[in-house]
Amino acid sequence: MSTTDPTILTTLLEAQRSAFLRDGPPSIAQRREHLDLLVKSIQSHREKLVESISGDFGHRSRQETWCLELMPVVQGIRHLQRHLKKWMRPERRRVELTFMPGSNRVIFQPLGVIGIISPWNYPVALALMPLATALAAGNRAMLKPSELTPATSALMTSMLGGIFPQDRVAVVAGDASVAAEFSSLPFDHLLFTGSTAVGRKVMRSASDNLVPVTLELGGKSPAIIARGSSLERAAHRIAWGKLANAGQTCIAPDYVLVAEGEIGDFIGHYLSAVGKLYPDIATNPDYTTIINDHHYQRLAGLLDDARAKGAQIREVGAPSVGRTHPRTFLPAVITGLTNEMSVAREEIFGPILPVIPYRIIEDAISYINARPRPLALYHFGSNNRDRCQVLERTTSGGVALDDTLLHYAQDDLPFGGVGASGMGAYHGHEGFKTLSHAKGVFQQATLNGMDLIRPPFGKWFELAMKWLLR
Repeated sequence: MSTTDPTILTTLLEAQRSAFLRDGPPSIAQRREHLDLLVKSIQSHREKLVESISGDFGHRSRQETWCLELMPVVQGIRHLQRHLKKWMRPERRRVELTFMPGSNRVIFQPLGVIGIISPWNYPVALALMPLATALAAGNRAMLKPSELTPATSALMTSMLGGIFPQDRVAVVAGDASVAAEFSSLPFDHLLFTGSTAVGRKVMRSASDNLVPVTLELGGKSPAIIARGSSLERAAHRIAWGKLANAGQTCIAPDYVLVAEGEIGDFIGHYLSAVGKLYPDIATNPDYTTIINDHHYQRLAGLLDDARAKGAQIREVGAPSVGRTHPRTFLPAVITGLTNEMSVAREEIFGPILPVIPYRIIEDAISYINARPRPLALYHFGSNNRDRCQVLERTTSGGVALDDTLLHYAQDDLPFGGVGASGMGAYHGHEGFKTLSHAKGVFQQATLNGMDLIRPPFGKWFELAMKWLLR
């Protein structure tokens, strides 16, 4: 549905909460059925999803959408289904000797109604994976997809409306003003994926109702190449991670730290890797376009600013010749970076790669730690001492070693940010726990020692206290 009326949002939320209280937590069979309906809907709408995403972007290849959006969601949902029985089972907990023979357990309850605000860069995966997790945990959900991908958002509204009643899953369309109203609703939990700047606003809105939030943001995710590593292999994997979706990925490597004396060789290998991955890149059908004119001009402005302040820039392909689409942004490598340049401070979110020299690994670590904590970090190389230092002395949302992006697709690993790159985590078991209430339950035994230390106090109380405080 499309609305700018906040009372309609409140009505939807109240309907979902009433249905949740009326029906109670869904059984494991019902949850698996909900997840199965979602998978089958994705499968039956596969081609329409590919077409709508490509139309929203201007161009994105079907293979990239299959690989980066549809496959991770389907695999993630199957992972939820396989492990749901184990996760829903109450957990037994230890009881102190003082309280024996009582027993402790933790039971996992659905929170109620989950709000989800999803972004434009992966409009299916970053909407439907949080939704699937909410359903696996037994919740109802309201989804606000991005207005920058209208065709995909409309298709998801139709898809989800065909398999779920609105009192279980509701999709709300609209612009930033609707998103602001949405984030101020008294959900039982709010999950937002997007920029750090908008994340701050979402958190402020949610705080008025004490709504707990999971924020999946972004930042400048570094890649470090250890001295003496295979520059060719590292360059190929960094090029893939940087140019997938034309760099419009929250965990794309934002910049690369390369040992002094190896930068020239790395750039050569990187440019060669780009050519192998995307021959004739201006017309290559596997290369995605930038989402809209605003973001295209923002990227162009980053290059202009860096160039004006003394950076050296190498682009791949002819700047203005033979492009299939006007928003095809050619990959670029920047050297000579300074902190005064916007590209050094802002999340790039596009196919621009700054390459920064370091002398020793401690310098690379210091460079990373002088900046806000990133959503991802990548390390390439076989030097175990350096690798251990990087892992121990840097803090990032997640890490991939000797590759890029792929830690996101590991369903049994938590995915989330830290500091400016976000808070909380979801995916797999961590997602189930995030969107559940872990309720501690103590059960007293018929005969128990605590009866000895209740009023009226007497000699048994004195003896019990002396023993407990010994």
